[in-house]
Amino acid sequence: MPESRAHKIPESVLVLIHTPDRQVLLIRRADAGEHWQSVTGSKDHVDESWLDTAVREVMEETGIDALAPGHRLLDWGLENVYDIWPEWQHRYAPGVQRNRERVFGLTVPSPLSVRLSPREHTASQWLPWLAAADRCFSASNAEACLMLPRFLA
Repeated sequence: MPESRAHKIPESVLVLIHTPDRQVLLIRRADAGEHWQSVTGSKDHVDESWLDTAVREVMEETGIDALAPGHRLLDWGLENVYDIWPEWQHRYAPGVQRNRERVFGLTVPSPLSVRLSPREHTASQWLPWLAAADRCFSASNAEACLMLPRFLA
């Protein structure tokens, strides 16, 4: 079990969970009203690999095993760097202003039922990729949805 830490590590993953026919899973944040997003989350420790972070976050936030037979987890080789929102700044060490986010895609055969952590998310929905892009509250999430066809080709 990872040791507890005082501050979040400013390195995270975004995992776009989708089907081969471009249905995208979105989950609604518990702490931010109608903010819909893909799976996201920070590394638990600085040495945790991007892949391990992605697998752990998918399981924690949805109950989906990213490495299950029939699932395909792909590191898209893309990173976003963005300013940490002021309302979440307190989670990071003093002076940390930016986060680095690695983007993954997780293909599942068909829309799956999810098991949400109510502390983090309050609802889920599967949407066509363009509708999902419109529903995402963050630019990096919307961009990942819009890039999906490129990674399915």
